[in-house]
Amino acid sequence: MKLNTAAMLVLATLPLLGAGPAPDSDWSQWRGPKRDGLSPDTGLLKEWPAGGPPLAWKTTGIGTGYASVTVLGDRLYTLGDSGDSSNLVALNLADGKVVWTAPVGKPHTEGNKEWLGPRASPATDGKLIIALGANGELVCLDLAGKEKWRKNMHADFNGQVGGWKYSESPLLDGDNVVVTPGGPKGAVVSLKKETGEQVWRCTELTDSAEYPSLVPVEIGGQRQYLLLTGKTVAGIAAASGKLLWSIARAGKTAIIPTPIYKDGLVFVTSGYGVGCNAFKVTESGGKYSVEEAYSGKQVANHHGGVLLVGDQLYELDDSNEMRCVEFKTGKVLWHDKSVGKGSIAYADGHFVVRGESKKGEIALVEASSAGYKETGRFKLPEFSGMPQWPHPVIIGGHLYIRDEDTLYAYDVKAK
Repeated sequence: MKLNTAAMLVLATLPLLGAGPAPDSDWSQWRGPKRDGLSPDTGLLKEWPAGGPPLAWKTTGIGTGYASVTVLGDRLYTLGDSGDSSNLVALNLADGKVVWTAPVGKPHTEGNKEWLGPRASPATDGKLIIALGANGELVCLDLAGKEKWRKNMHADFNGQVGGWKYSESPLLDGDNVVVTPGGPKGAVVSLKKETGEQVWRCTELTDSAEYPSLVPVEIGGQRQYLLLTGKTVAGIAAASGKLLWSIARAGKTAIIPTPIYKDGLVFVTSGYGVGCNAFKVTESGGKYSVEEAYSGKQVANHHGGVLLVGDQLYELDDSNEMRCVEFKTGKVLWHDKSVGKGSIAYADGHFVVRGESKKGEIALVEASSAGYKETGRFKLPEFSGMPQWPHPVIIGGHLYIRDEDTLYAYDVKAK
């Protein structure tokens, strides 16, 4: 068969088109592009060998802290405190080498040693990177690490936050970046990502900021952001900042996990003995109503997060066990001691669960409502001696695990 010149050019480009990461394999912000914590990766190991999956690379020098990682294209980003600065760090995805660091603000130096360091994951659209430091510095940089603009949650927005300072991961949504300064001038603010100019501020809600990150959802045909504070669960219009609905929900000490939404049901949880609540949100004639669907202690999650896979919630509970709970009813389907209290990630029909204790156990668990089935477990080869709080990330065939100044990349692709 004889090909014309145009056809030959198309064929010649095919290997190049397949060389880079697919658009849906990017982990461009906290809990991924959809903020649901579910990785699109497939073709991964269903079982881990003894000692865990192969280590692709290990790097140090990212600074201390508990921020997770963001992945886009050939770069990986995170935050870390080093010396007298809190920095945004860019690494080469292929080998973990630090490409550049850029100052975000002052390091987090107040309180117990175990509390220190940044916790927020940066966000990127492939052109800009947005980072939020623990002391409230909100910074926008280009891909070379050059600063474009900066704001301060306290000085610019009169923000108020709890004693563990700012831990929210900024939300990049279209042309805007949305964050929660909290306080008397309005809980949530939307800014133009290119300039930092304010688009709107939700002045109808003046709660102090807690530590959860905003989640974009669509309810009743209107795009909105789910907000969880120490006093309130709310939906805020993405276009205008209008408070669409809210309901009182008291937390205690620290409220951290990201809210979850599906089919009109909003699920929230927090630790320190508070437990969980599910709220039914309905819309009629442009007006919203909200009522509690259920509540209880069946999910009490401090900071390790909860994932919704199918119709079930999965998490590593404050009761030091892994739990599977029916989303619509709150019924516990199974529980197992697993790796104890900790954090969770999902990809290709399996969970990676990471115990928060200094033993550093990491396990692979089938995503099934029928019961607990573990198919591998390992420990990090070295330990910082600090809590294992950073959430795992699975993307591009790699599992990323942070321990303070060290980042590990494990190859979890099936051969």
